[in-house]
Amino acid sequence: MPRRHLRLKGAPEAPVRAALRALRAELDVPGAFPLQVLVEAEHAAKSPRLPSYDATDLPLFTIDPPTATDLDQAMHLSRRPGSASGTGPGTGGYRVRYAIADVAAFVTPGGALDAEAHRRVTTLYFPDDKVPLHPACLSEGAASLLPGHICPAVLWTLDLDADGRTETVDVRRALVRSRAKLSYADAQKKIDEGTAEEPLALLREIGQLREHLEIERGGISLAVPEQEIIERAAPADRAAAAAIADTSAHQAADVTYELTYRAPLPAERWNAQISLLTGMAAADLMLAHGTGVLRTLPAAPDGAVGRLRRTADALRIDWPHHVSYAHLVRSLDPHDPRHAAFLLECTTLLRGAHYTPFRDGDLPDITTHSAVAAPYAHCTAPLRRLVDRYSSEICLAAAAGTPTPDWVLAAFDALPDEMAEGTRRAGRVERECVDLVEAALLKDRVGEVFEGSVVDVEEDRPAVGIVQLASPAVVGRLAGTPGGRLPLGERLRVRLTQAEPGAAKVRFVAE
Repeated sequence: MPRRHLRLKGAPEAPVRAALRALRAELDVPGAFPLQVLVEAEHAAKSPRLPSYDATDLPLFTIDPPTATDLDQAMHLSRRPGSASGTGPGTGGYRVRYAIADVAAFVTPGGALDAEAHRRVTTLYFPDDKVPLHPACLSEGAASLLPGHICPAVLWTLDLDADGRTETVDVRRALVRSRAKLSYADAQKKIDEGTAEEPLALLREIGQLREHLEIERGGISLAVPEQEIIERAAPADRAAAAAIADTSAHQAADVTYELTYRAPLPAERWNAQISLLTGMAAADLMLAHGTGVLRTLPAAPDGAVGRLRRTADALRIDWPHHVSYAHLVRSLDPHDPRHAAFLLECTTLLRGAHYTPFRDGDLPDITTHSAVAAPYAHCTAPLRRLVDRYSSEICLAAAAGTPTPDWVLAAFDALPDEMAEGTRRAGRVERECVDLVEAALLKDRVGEVFEGSVVDVEEDRPAVGIVQLASPAVVGRLAGTPGGRLPLGERLRVRLTQAEPGAAKVRFVAE
């Protein structure tokens, strides 16, 4: 499921970077790996447990951000010559081969590396860097599905009918070798120009079929834009003018900040559908096996949807009462800044998700993820998320008809709480980074008046709430007249009273 991604471009010694370093210390983010962990990781990188099945002849490829080196997934897509349920002209459906990094081939249960992974739980993403779950010699080396590199993987084979529905599933350990590392832009260009070979060209065909099935079952995928913070040197004439004027509203500065949105490409959506397809197949295997760890999400409460309606109104997005949330989301254009801001707010409906373990056929009360509209499990990002290593082992056992390994079952009692704590920490990192970046964006504009809309009001303190600015797309705390009530859903003028990256979050008062 999507998160609010932030990426920083600019000079390495800029003030925002210093504030980010301070934020890491404040949040007690894990630092360097202990020596014992590094030694164990280096040894594992040289001597992993290798499978007997050789699939290195399969021409897999990866699609990731251009600078990514921790590559969890590689795929190969093809047409099937025929199947019993195929309905399309001249085709029997599709075969999806999806290789997932086999972290368990490198990590020994109970060892120092395993213990450190349980302490970290997830890779943490900051605008300028990341704090990895595993040492780089594994996550960006021996265990990563880098092109030309032979390594162990968990290889899924998913046969789909002509409509994109899953017919059969197989999962096994295999040796694999990716042939190419593509960026999303590379993949999109090849597909659009018609130069993509069939294994890549089919990404659009299969991705669109899966999107149609998602609509049919009532699922929702958020095209959440990435926020880019671009640091720019302040123009010399502006700095000189500010120094001469000696005003408090616009202090001379070495750098200025610009917050922009980068909308996801269609290839990113189609790629996400392959991951969702695998996560749904994993959940089905677990449920049939009677043991597993699902990612569950109950339906959003009416109050949360009501808040989104107020946000839509504040951003001047038309949302008639007869139009469902799912239909509205699909109609939005992430290239539109107002729509992009709303899509970011939609991620609040994902906050009630849980990791739900079950065993010995005792199924949980809730087995579905409301945004996926089906049972779903995390299993496609083991280099960056702890639970996926366990999910893969359960699915391998289920497919082979063998018992779930004891080391997996031994982690069941603690794993949900560990994942919950890790997810909370990642969420706090995300929120604090957004606050910091917004403060950096507005730090030289304290005292200015902006147009905004009240998108939330505290029940017990109606003079305190949240304002969404018309421009830039910033959300901040708002204080109204003491004893008064903020006009929920209405537009008003607000004055910026504080914004200091690393020290003071963005705050406004109503004019």
